[in-house]
Amino acid sequence: MSATPEGEPGPSHLPQEARVLKLLSREQAILEFNRRVLSQARRHDVPLLERLRYVCIMASNMDEFFEVRYSDLLEAVHVKGTGIGPEDIDAIVAAAHELVREQYAVFNDTLLPHLHKEGIDILNHADRNEAQRDWVAGFFRKQVQPLLTPIGLDPSHPFPQVANKSLNFIVKLGGRDAFGRDNAIAIVRIPRVLPRVIKLPPKVTGNRQAFVLLSSVVRAHLTELFPGREIKSFSQFRLTRDSDIDVDEDDVTNLRQALRSKMSTRQFGQAVRLEVVASCPAELSDFLLEQFSLSEQSLYRVDGPVNLGRLTQLVDQADADHLRFAPYLPGWPDDLPRHGDVFERISEGDVMLHHPFETFDAVVHFLREAVHDPDVLAIKQTIYRTGSESVLMELLLEAVRRGKEVLAVVELKARFDEEANINWAERLEALGAQVVYGVVGLKTHAKMLLVTRREGKSLRRYAHLSTGNYNPRTAKLYTDVGWLTASPELTSDVDMIFQQLASLTQLKAPKQLLLAPFTLHKRMLKHIEQVAHAADAGQRARIVVKVNALTDEPLIRALIDAAQRGAQIDLIVRGACMLPPGVPGLTDRIRVRSVVGRMLEHTRVLYFSWGEGDAHEALYLSSADWMNRNMSRRVEVAWPVNDAALRQRVIDECLVPYLLDGRDAWQQQPDGHYVRSGESGVSAQHALMDLHRASS
Repeated sequence: MSATPEGEPGPSHLPQEARVLKLLSREQAILEFNRRVLSQARRHDVPLLERLRYVCIMASNMDEFFEVRYSDLLEAVHVKGTGIGPEDIDAIVAAAHELVREQYAVFNDTLLPHLHKEGIDILNHADRNEAQRDWVAGFFRKQVQPLLTPIGLDPSHPFPQVANKSLNFIVKLGGRDAFGRDNAIAIVRIPRVLPRVIKLPPKVTGNRQAFVLLSSVVRAHLTELFPGREIKSFSQFRLTRDSDIDVDEDDVTNLRQALRSKMSTRQFGQAVRLEVVASCPAELSDFLLEQFSLSEQSLYRVDGPVNLGRLTQLVDQADADHLRFAPYLPGWPDDLPRHGDVFERISEGDVMLHHPFETFDAVVHFLREAVHDPDVLAIKQTIYRTGSESVLMELLLEAVRRGKEVLAVVELKARFDEEANINWAERLEALGAQVVYGVVGLKTHAKMLLVTRREGKSLRRYAHLSTGNYNPRTAKLYTDVGWLTASPELTSDVDMIFQQLASLTQLKAPKQLLLAPFTLHKRMLKHIEQVAHAADAGQRARIVVKVNALTDEPLIRALIDAAQRGAQIDLIVRGACMLPPGVPGLTDRIRVRSVVGRMLEHTRVLYFSWGEGDAHEALYLSSADWMNRNMSRRVEVAWPVNDAALRQRVIDECLVPYLLDGRDAWQQQPDGHYVRSGESGVSAQHALMDLHRASS
């Protein structure tokens, strides 16, 4: 293992054509992905409440886009050499505005009428009958009003702090206040402890289900918050702020303490987007823009509630199972015993786990067996996103209690999961586990679990590797591959990586694993060149890559070069892809498709073939996407699939169905837009669900 990262090899060795082809905008590619998510809400073969959930997912995705990507983009405009100019911002803003308009059109013109036909209504004040208005009034006075404190603005009452993504009202008042002054503007902040969606009781809805939004409840009773004043105009508003936490790791002595102190300010970062309702008077929106130092292009007028993402509460509360996806019960992996010695089975050969089609309980079972096995002496695990409640973390705590040696490599900088990870780290440390926080300047994104067991007079290691997180909740929604192995070379490599993460010492290079930021990028570029060289010789030259994002320029340029030399390349990229496929004479041998279905595609599979026979073929599973950050600023792993039967299974389940998908797949066009592959073909996800579904 090299003492320094591999760096970022440039494309200077490539032909001019591969170097000059203009790549697609990453931000536009992210917005295109969200357009594909929104398209799920238009599909008639998707249950109605799930269609609404896709609108909510898109809203959440757009929040993160503004909190992270857009805020970085605004900074990049002022940095020389980034290649980002004001015209790029204008194009992205225009695309974002158009996408938001589409989102609300789908919600208002398609989903609400269909919900009404199904006996489910979201009632505005004007839609509510007298009994419903009485009930809402009682709810407001008992549950809402006691928590509201309107702030009238004047020199001694400055504009209150507005938290990121919180619901607020701005009100213009007539008349004079209690002290005879004519201060006209007031702000009402809505506490997050209040539910955003309230289901009305059957006694006032009859045989229908009716919901009211908290914003509608407050709007209907604003006059009660300002007795003696005339309400001239008002609007909901919601502010999105830059939510990245920046910590100078070279200038802190305790990363955990530094992050915890920074988390308290995340809610009040730089403002980047202002949402108001479409009817908001210009004088109020202009006042808010000035208050938050935002330009007109940062204003989003929406035809409905300012936070559609909160409507997941309606999806969860509605009594209509027929309008949701039918429950899916994943099968237990055929190759892993439910009972008996799990270590004996793994010692016989590697075991592949394909989630969520096969249950993640198998991973929990492996760790539980290790915790309760008296012959297991040590457990080491990386922790990236496990959630605030985690059976796996509870098992690690139990392992410490049982006297086992436990090392946890906790990634504190996992965006939006920092608090949960800090809490787990502190609980583990309190019991006596060894806890480290990775490497300064790098995120530990590799997913590894290592068990050391005494067998006779020797020690044997067992490892679990994964393309996804150790999170039982998301493991039901994300497609990922887990790998159980007792291979001496693989497990020795895993142990070596844990040692380096803990001790920071230089060790020998891994024999089997590829490790970023050291060898992974170089090996991928090498394999692409091997394929290109085979194409030069007229031999079989094939690349199939399945990742969540493709934005690393050296890898993109290498793929373009290989395609120009004759290689056939298929890229299955769920999200952002900056490589423009199908450009005549340049990338016409490259196809890019994105699969957006019931599950979130998350598996990373890397296949290369540069001739005939197994000796000229390589297949890897990986924790890393093909992004610059994954290759150069994270600790990532990729492992080879050497067993012939398991290699074929990975190809048959993780690649072929997605290349043939005719229902959930989209084909990327040269300009970055996507076209649906079809609507009546076979869905890869549905086929895999049928393949692995638990028997009744």
